Amino acid sequence: MDRRQFLKTSTAAVAAAGVGAAPWRAAQAQATPIKIGLLAPLTGVVASGGKEMVEGVQFYLDQVKNEMGGRKVELVIEDDASNPDTALQKARRLVEQGNCHMLIGNLLANTGLAVANYVKGTGTPYFIPIIAADDLTQRARIKNVIRVAGYTASAFTHPFGDWCLKQGYKKIATISQDYTFGHEQCGGLAQVFTEGGGQIVQQFWHPLNTADFSPYLGQLADLKVDAIFAMETGADSTRLIQQYASFGLKGKTPLLMAMNGTDQSVIRTMGPECEGIIAAAHFAEGSDVPTTAKFSKEYEAKYGKIPSLYGFSMYSGMMWIDAALKKVGGKVEDREVFIDTVLKTELDNSPLGKTVKFDDYGNPIYDVYIRKTVKRADGKFWNIPIETYPNVSQFWKYDPATYLKQPAYSRTFQGIKKT
Repeated sequence: MDRRQFLKTSTAAVAAAGVGAAPWRAAQAQATPIKIGLLAPLTGVVASGGKEMVEGVQFYLDQVKNEMGGRKVELVIEDDASNPDTALQKARRLVEQGNCHMLIGNLLANTGLAVANYVKGTGTPYFIPIIAADDLTQRARIKNVIRVAGYTASAFTHPFGDWCLKQGYKKIATISQDYTFGHEQCGGLAQVFTEGGGQIVQQFWHPLNTADFSPYLGQLADLKVDAIFAMETGADSTRLIQQYASFGLKGKTPLLMAMNGTDQSVIRTMGPECEGIIAAAHFAEGSDVPTTAKFSKEYEAKYGKIPSLYGFSMYSGMMWIDAALKKVGGKVEDREVFIDTVLKTELDNSPLGKTVKFDDYGNPIYDVYIRKTVKRADGKFWNIPIETYPNVSQFWKYDPATYLKQPAYSRTFQGIKKT
């Protein structure tokens, strides 16, 4: 073979190899697992909720045999320790060292905001079924930070404020953990309640992991209000409910709570002190909706406990991600297409029993239940719906553009209408 023939043959061989390599590389990508980094507070004041977040994810993966979008899934779990600095450190480890295709999780708003700010620079898809900081789907939206099966903090307390007015309540006091989630939940209720003619008499803010609520309870008792709204998570919620009852307020002044206050991660270890508390949420584990009842029954059979909001949210979030992955054939490497597909995907088979879709700002639209904590026949407590607000927007009944001109709810802005 002369030199010219050799070069011609060699070039053809290389070209042929290149043609075959493209599908081979695609097949290889499909064969590698999808790596999902899960961030949850496995230590700290909300560790009970964090552990249930992990269970919710694992429950879904068990049902789909650890495969999503036609590819195996490798789950990497990190403890964010309920601390923003730790959450940021762990997120970096998962992305930069662990090469995770996506992140999911976090519970406290401050940890989620830290991770969201980080992935804003990396473009990593970050799914937040629980992080509820309003502005992540409002004034400071980040496209690759997506609320699959999530919610804004104030979305459920807007209708709760309306419900309070309908009960004839004129005066309410609030008590809350002093961080973003608390500020926003209180603000949602306060704005609607005061615009409807109600009065927020006083607001109390306390640090996370408060052991003794008696100084606050003493002041609340003296206010002679129609109801008290409490925004508490984890161990703080347990302590407040117990001390509320022992202080003699139970039975005298109705206790209203944010959805996490009467979550299963709190009330399953409690007795009659939690009975009768009213809270607003999109999920009520004691609902008789067939798909909800089925989910609750199967979860309880697997883990020996009634599902919490945290377990449900993470389970539904994984279900939503999987639905999008199926549409893109598992090609999670194409981030832009994957993210766009998630935002266009509707969740039509979740335990809620109703199709859920995103609004124009990337926030799910839900029916919101006003829930009551009641005792089951077996003596366990759970939440049942007593009233429903259908298709609730994160902007309630306000025009979005007008609503976004007001500041985000904070300790200094509660949306309270001045009289």
